[in-house]
Amino acid sequence: MMLPYQRFFLENGLEVIVHEDSSSKMAVFNLLYKVGSKNEVPGKTGLAHFFEHLMFGSSKNVLVFDRELERVGGSCNAFTSPDITNYYMSLPAANLETAFWLESDRMLQLTLSEKTIETQRKVVLEEYKQRYLNQPYGDVWHHLRDLAYTTHPYKWPTIGEKPADIEGYTKDDVWDFYQKNYGPNNAILVVGGAVTTEQVKALTEKWFGPIPPIKINSIPILKEPTQENKRQKEVFYPVPTAALFKAYKMPGKKKQGYLQADLISDLLGFGKSSILEQRLVKSGKLFASIGAYVLGSIEPGLLVFSGKMESGINAKEAEEALDEVVGDFLATGVSDRELEKVKNQGEAMKTYESIQLLNRVMNLAFYANLGHPDLYWKEYETKSQITAEEVKTWSEQLIREDQASVLYYQPKHS
Repeated sequence: MMLPYQRFFLENGLEVIVHEDSSSKMAVFNLLYKVGSKNEVPGKTGLAHFFEHLMFGSSKNVLVFDRELERVGGSCNAFTSPDITNYYMSLPAANLETAFWLESDRMLQLTLSEKTIETQRKVVLEEYKQRYLNQPYGDVWHHLRDLAYTTHPYKWPTIGEKPADIEGYTKDDVWDFYQKNYGPNNAILVVGGAVTTEQVKALTEKWFGPIPPIKINSIPILKEPTQENKRQKEVFYPVPTAALFKAYKMPGKKKQGYLQADLISDLLGFGKSSILEQRLVKSGKLFASIGAYVLGSIEPGLLVFSGKMESGINAKEAEEALDEVVGDFLATGVSDRELEKVKNQGEAMKTYESIQLLNRVMNLAFYANLGHPDLYWKEYETKSQITAEEVKTWSEQLIREDQASVLYYQPKHS
């Protein structure tokens, strides 16, 4: 399970982690920025994701980012979450310096021309339409986040709360966001593969050393008040069948109770042998599919049950069946054997994931962002020691009707 790594910091605050793996000819270059949609304000939501697009525009010395990378046999991608924006490249280790050149140039001097901003605005608005507005069930998270949160910026999805926000960004909004979030002291760089720590140190000093630190965006993140009653929302759309989403409040990733909630979601709803699948899909008549998962957010998050109904079944009827199964789980708890089985499944997945260099590199970045790369193993050890009794106690504490936000997504017949 151990991932060997070396870690150092530049004077400008950039955290750098090196994971040497000589079995590969490739290198992975992952740069995580500590900014996500939770660092936005109402009326200007979606900026973090918009920026992920802008970063593939041009910078002072690089006209077309992708083209320069493809020229040396590399590929790249990125994603935005409520907590972070993450950029990653894979390329032959022999061409590692190209990654340093490209990534440092856009950290320091992104072009942000009117033309780039307008081009990407069109792209993002089109993505909004295609993926969220014109897709069956595409706007589920718009509804569910808005229902579950009243105050915290997890209230909107990463794409943005509404298209009008994206249409309204001014050049100043964009420039301001860049200057307050995109700097070495707000980033974590992880380089892995056929590289050496000495080599990465020299390249990091050369390309990132001269970049000055930024004054980091300090918008205070509003705390979510305690939920007091069950919240419900029913929406009607032309979808093939009804869907049910039932979310419960849960602790954030670094807090007591997070790992227990993660295990609860696995026990109830992960995979074909899970309790919900066995009772509601295999033996029941209402659900076509059902699952449970946690959102994995750093701030207090959600434990979610989501299912699609069989044709003609109402989502409210389905909720009663779900509540019954979950009620039985709360009453009887879980056997040591079942708990062990789910822990082993989790361990197998972690081992399988770590086969890929990219996954190992990303995990080092994610856990460094939580406070330290070693949290990856600490979490694993803590999880393996959780008892059946703890699972029962936390289940009773988290799965309560007054903490639930329920979305009934019903088909609308024209």
